[in-house]
Amino acid sequence: MGAVSNPLNMSEGKTPSGRARGRLQLILILLVVIGPMLLATGMYKFQFWVPESRSYHGEMIGNGQSRADLGVNSAEQRWQLLVSAPGACALDCQQLVYLARQVQIGLGRDASRASHALATAQPLGSDYQARLDREYPQLQHYPLDLGKYGAASQGKQDAQLWIVDPHGNLVLRYDAKVKGKDLLNDLRHLLKLSNIG
Repeated sequence: MGAVSNPLNMSEGKTPSGRARGRLQLILILLVVIGPMLLATGMYKFQFWVPESRSYHGEMIGNGQSRADLGVNSAEQRWQLLVSAPGACALDCQQLVYLARQVQIGLGRDASRASHALATAQPLGSDYQARLDREYPQLQHYPLDLGKYGAASQGKQDAQLWIVDPHGNLVLRYDAKVKGKDLLNDLRHLLKLSNIG
């Protein structure tokens, strides 16, 4: 009487080539899942295959600087349009303050996701302070630490406008020549991509 084969034991029929094919499939699946992450990390670290074109109008701050590195102490947890003036808040600074408020209003239904603020190293003139109190009731005003600001702003002495994310990271920087439409488009794009703030 011959040996009875066990139909439940399927591993006996697996050939070495079947195991090799299974391993190859596992390796391919891992490459498909992990490969893009490794490629993206390499592109970021070694700056290869990075597109030359850009879709934003300001200067990207991609070095991990925060609002605190800029010399501004704030606990704001929304997107922020922060105007900084290392000297007096002269005409270019006042134009950026006005622009920051207009851009926030221009966000429409997303206006509550952002705020506007002013950081100055010198006290504001009494006339301008009274105007801000009257016309800009939501404007936040912070003192600016010039020691920190000089290093973070690369020595720029004119007024700047910064987009700051809800974690306090500096994202984009603009000078007083920025167009309101460009700034609004940049902020809208950031809000669209962001699930924070």
